[in-house]
Amino acid sequence: MGDDSHSWTAEPGAAERARSVLAVAWSCAVTAQSAREELVGAHTVTDDGRVLLDVPEDSALLATAICAPRGEPSAVLEFADVAPVPVRQRVRARLWLAGWLAPEGGRLSFRATRVVLRQPSAAVVVDLDDFAAARPDPLAAAEARLLTHLADCHADAVERLTRLVGPDSLHGAVRIQPLAVDRHGLTLRIERARAHGDVRLPFHAPADTVAQLTERMHVLLGQASAASCPRALQRQRADRDR
Repeated sequence: MGDDSHSWTAEPGAAERARSVLAVAWSCAVTAQSAREELVGAHTVTDDGRVLLDVPEDSALLATAICAPRGEPSAVLEFADVAPVPVRQRVRARLWLAGWLAPEGGRLSFRATRVVLRQPSAAVVVDLDDFAAARPDPLAAAEARLLTHLADCHADAVERLTRLVGPDSLHGAVRIQPLAVDRHGLTLRIERARAHGDVRLPFHAPADTVAQLTERMHVLLGQASAASCPRALQRQRADRDR
């Protein structure tokens, strides 16, 4: 469905995806030497990708950073990207940052020396310069609201979009939910009785705002309306109506 003449890609790159996970994750696990803590709503991210952690004064992490015998202690930060819509295996990606902690103005500052993004397809080591220069997907902050609205209020539109999915991918489907959306496209999760798969529907052009996303979705729905209903779904409807 994509056009090779476009200068954009049909899905976000690893660095952009990593920065998006980092930007919207609400919690993270931090391990530094023998200390490990789960932090909730305690991190912010600078433009260059440094992570600033707000920790309690009695935090073992803070004590570790202050008392490290050779200066900055090594640490690992772990983040999970969880689908906002209830689906099987809701964790869409995991992000690991290895690097160094240092006290900074009553907080901990973390500088990554290694970034690893694991998605269902594979784990990727993200280039540090790319990571520092990347920005989160412009729709990342609105994604949860957009997907839950689509799933809860527009199930008919989700079903119509399946007309753009190949019949092999729909074979045995028992439920289809919107899994992810970014500036490049929409991903559907197709669940079967004992398995599942994901199908991506790329936009004809990237969407940098919610208004642009609305237009891109209307284009996809228009394409879907012009397509025939997949036979797999026709059989499901027939079985359901019996």
